[in-house]
This record gives sequence, C-alpha cells and structure tokens, in this order.
Amino acid sequence: RLPSMRTPTAMIVGLVLCPCGLLLTLTGTLAPNWRQVSRVPEQPTDVIWEQGIWDICREQQSTHDRICGQADELGYFEQVPVRVAQGLMPSSLVLTLVGLVVAALGVRCWQPEPRHLVAGVAGLVLLLSGLMSLVPSSWYTQELWALPAAPGSTLSVGYSLVLSYLGSCLEILGGLALALSFHHCCKER
Repeated sequence: RLPSMRTPTAMIVGLVLCPCGLLLTLTGTLAPNWRQVSRVPEQPTDVIWEQGIWDICREQQSTHDRICGQADELGYFEQVPVRVAQGLMPSSLVLTLVGLVVAALGVRCWQPEPRHLVAGVAGLVLLLSGLMSLVPSSWYTQELWALPAAPGSTLSVGYSLVLSYLGSCLEILGGLALALSFHHCCKER
C-alpha cells in the first residue's frame, strides 16, 4: 500500500493559525497602544495618551500630530504588569518562531509521511508560547485601571492589547491542533 500524500487537517490548521497568531502578537508587542488615556486634566480635550509596553505616545486628534517617546512622569514602566509584559512578550515571540521551525520539520516538508512526534512536540512548544503571551495580556487587563494615570482621566483598552489577546488565542489553538499529532504517534505503536 502506498503512503497517503495528504497532510492531516489538524496539522494544516496548526500551521495556519500559529503564523497568524505570531503576526498579531508581534504587532501587539511593538505597537504602543495597550492603554489609552484621554480627557487628561490640564490638556486639550482631543489629546490621547497611548501607553504600550515600550513607549508612550501623545496624539492630538484634531491635527493628527503624534509624538512618541514621551517622558514617563508617573512611573508607568516601573509597574510589575508592564515589566512582566516586557519580558514575556518577546520571549513568547522567540518561542513561537522555534515552534514554527520544528512544526515545519514535522509536517511532511521533505518526506512522504509527516513526523507525528515532531509535529506534536512543536504543538506543545506553540501552546506554551501562546500561554506565555496570554499571561501578560491578562494581567495587564486586570491591572489596567490600577496602573498610574493622571487623576480624573478616562482609561480604555488599546488595540495592541486586543491584538495580543487574539494572537495568544490563535497560537494556543494552533498548538493544540498540532499536539493532536501525538494521537497518531500512539496509534502507530
């Protein structure tokens, strides 16, 4: 009997979801908009401060003037959720890249049959990377209103935090799909 040339559906799902999650998590990590601070006292009403894990930007909406690299006068970057995000988000990105390389080796790139054990290990690595980016996103969301801001200002969730969440979830789902390869590995034995 000839080996089947079809790649298992779970592997395809994992190889589609994980790179999408990587792109979303990368954008969420680099873009300075985890939190928006608006209606800051003694500032024009159309000024919004965008705070990320690496930078703070000030944007005046009426003129679309945006200036990044603002001074951290309130100690925002010294807060534990921000420091944890600065450590875990890049680590998650690196681990995702490693997981994708391992997945590419396991999902029948150069051989007629996929390597189920290698694909399953890649799934676990990608699952771990998704969890590593979900933890700081969740913690930051929990502490969003407790992080320092000017009294009387309005706080809201920024798009970078949402992208980080979505990317984490896609990586977790893709990792779980690839981890299903262990089932085939056990059946072969």
